Amino acid sequence: MAIVYILKSLTDGRYYIGSTKDLKERLRHHWKGYTYSTKRFGGVTLVFTQEYKTIKEARTIERKLKKMKRRDYIEKIIKEGVIKMGA
Repeated sequence: MAIVYILKSLTDGRYYIGSTKDLKERLRHHWKGYTYSTKRFGGVTLVFTQEYKTIKEARTIERKLKKMKRRDYIEKIIKEGVIKMGA
């Protein structure tokens, strides 16, 4: 099982999209400041998760979301609670 997740910055509302096989451990890295890309966010909160069968599938979805760079689409995903795109 793998997960695509979205974090939101507590200071400026920016989003971070990631994927992992171990969400608990990955969140610990974000919250402790071990992850370079979210370290400068000033704290993050988990706002969305979606499960996938394989890490390959989750990473494909993560890359597609990151390429879009569309805040409105990310906020729609969070509001609706589902990513509607194929791997």
